[in-house]
Parts: sequence; C-alpha cells; structure tokens
Amino acid sequence: MRSVARQFGVRLGTVQRWVKHAEGQRLDRVDWSDKPSGCRQPRHRITTDSEDLILETRRELKDNSALGEFGAAAIRRTLLARRGKRKLKKVPSVRTIGRVLARRGALDGNRRVRRPPPPRGWFLQAVATRRAELEGFDWVEDLMIRGGSPVQVLNGISLHGGLCGSWPRSQMTAKNTVDSLVAHWREFGLPTYAKFDNGTVFQGTHAHPNSFGRVTRLCLSLQVIPVFAPPHETGFQADIENFNGRWQAKVWRRFEFASVAGVLRQSDRFVAACRQRGAARIEAAPHRRPFPADWQLNLQADLNGQVIFLRRTDEQGYVSVLGHRLLAAKNWCHRLVRANVDLTRGSIRIYSLRRREPNSQPLLKTYDYETPHKHFQE
Repeated sequence: MRSVARQFGVRLGTVQRWVKHAEGQRLDRVDWSDKPSGCRQPRHRITTDSEDLILETRRELKDNSALGEFGAAAIRRTLLARRGKRKLKKVPSVRTIGRVLARRGALDGNRRVRRPPPPRGWFLQAVATRRAELEGFDWVEDLMIRGGSPVQVLNGISLHGGLCGSWPRSQMTAKNTVDSLVAHWREFGLPTYAKFDNGTVFQGTHAHPNSFGRVTRLCLSLQVIPVFAPPHETGFQADIENFNGRWQAKVWRRFEFASVAGVLRQSDRFVAACRQRGAARIEAAPHRRPFPADWQLNLQADLNGQVIFLRRTDEQGYVSVLGHRLLAAKNWCHRLVRANVDLTRGSIRIYSLRRREPNSQPLLKTYDYETPHKHFQE
C-alpha cells in the first residue's frame, strides 16, 4: 500500500481507506462513488414519525378547528397542548414546523412572484435603450439655518451618467431655477429629456389650462423635452429623491452653517467629489448636445417641440393633461399612461404604460390640440 501511495502521489491513509471501502469485493462490483463520513441523517434532524404527526395535526386543524387556523403556529400550540397524550419528546419550533410543511408540500399559499425591475427610464424608450439621457431636477424646501435665514436647494442628477448638481438659494423661484439650469447646461451640454415634478415652479400655474411656465419655455427653446412625473407615484422620481437624501445626509446634517454662502461652499465641495468619483460613469453616458453659443431666452417666442406628461387614469379611464380631462381608454382604469403633447403639430398622443411589459407602449388615443399663443407675463 505504501508503494501504491508513492506511485499515485497520495497519502497512505487514502489507500487504506479505499482498500477498506472495497472490503474484499471484486473491483468491478465496488461502488467507488465518494460518500461523506458520518451519519446519513444529522442528529438534530426531525424524525419521520414527527413529520407525519405534524401533517396529521395540520389535517385535523384544517377540518375541525373552530378558529380555522392550521399554520405552523397553530400546529405548535396544539402539539404543546397534547404533549402528554402523544409520544413526542420535544415539540419543534414554529420555523421547523414551517420547513416540514414546505418540504412535504403541505403549504396552500402561493409564493410572491418576484419579477425583474424594468430598465432605467423604461417609460421613454430612447432612454431605456441608452440612446438618450434623462436629467431629473427637484427642490429641497424649508431648510432653516439656526438663527438665520431659510435655505432652498435645487438638486439635479442624470439617470445614466449620474452627473449631479446642487444650487442652494435663499428663495425658490422659477427665475432661480432657470438660471441654475442654464449654467449647468452651458458647462456640461444639453440632455434629451429633463424630468420634473408637477410643482408650479417647474410646470407653471395650475389655475388656468394650457399654461406653460418659465422652466418649460426654457426647455422648449433649447429643444430639451420636459417630462412631468405623475403625482403621488413612487419610482419615477427615485433617482432625484435618492440624491436629495444623500445631499441632506452628507452636507446639511454634517455641518452647522451660518449663511447660505457657507451652504453653497460645502455643497460645491460635495458635488465636485461626486463628479470626480463617478467620472467613468459620466464619460460612458449617452451623448449630450452642445449648448448653442448664440442662444438667448425669449419667453414670448412661439411654443414648439414636445412636452410629456406621465399620468395615471381615474376610475373611468380619463386623464388630466394641461387642465383638460381626456379619455385614454375605458378599459384602462387606474393605469399609467404617457401623454405626448406635440406643440409643433398640434396634437396629444396618449400611450399606455406597464412596468411588466416596458417594451409594449401602444397608442390609445390621439387628440387635436390648439397650441396657445398668449402673452407670457414675466
């Protein structure tokens, strides 16, 4: 055996173990499959008789229980009450009973189906396929310096590139928003889409139909398509809400500020560090158009381009867009839709949206739309 061990480069104990495993049998009749040492069944494993008792108790409770409960907790309570009558040394825990029921196929409930999430920006097909960039903006409101003035912060971040920006201000106005967006886009270029919530700072007044605010007109003049997220919906603003939380945790709550200028200096440091760390991701993002050199904001110019509204229909399949109540589809109630308002062609096209099938966005309705040409009050 030693010579064999030297010949095959193994230990003597290995040869001795396989010789004992053969036990004098003909070599062609020996089961040479490797088997772990020790008992075939762990010592702490519940016995088959105990599993049968658990299943029997479950059937009894299901048929005769006054409460109608026959889950793992109810089974354990019953076994504890009957311990003296049954030959059961130790009553298993609730988790053990649950594993026994699952192993023996005695669970009636259906497991929740975990579906993969849709791609980023799934509600816009060009963004989902990384052919276009979407940049989200939102205000963090009502921050207060101790013994000082209030602070409002405009934050922005791109969906694919993670290019962030932050502009602390003493007031939240549409003019401040326009100034910040222009400075940001002059430096980094124009995205294809800009996403906002439905606040009047971004969209404009809600008191009158067909109202387009200063920020919307800025986007249209630069051929950036504004996208307004659906009200009271989770997920569509997750990117910018996540950055809002990061900014408050890493800037606002870490330091004590004496003025808005101090907040601005610390915020600029944080934004620069974020851009430096995500430089590779920013470089790999979809292409951004250069900012036009001879551009000037004209708020009285004719409205051209597209404005997109993400909305959810009501119980009758209607959706509210720019103060108009439009029928999307009678069989599409309480569902998501995308309303593309084409100001150049004068139409509103409503598409259905489903997270489970993000690639299928069929057209539901088309309406004629008269583009407003009223004077904008600056």
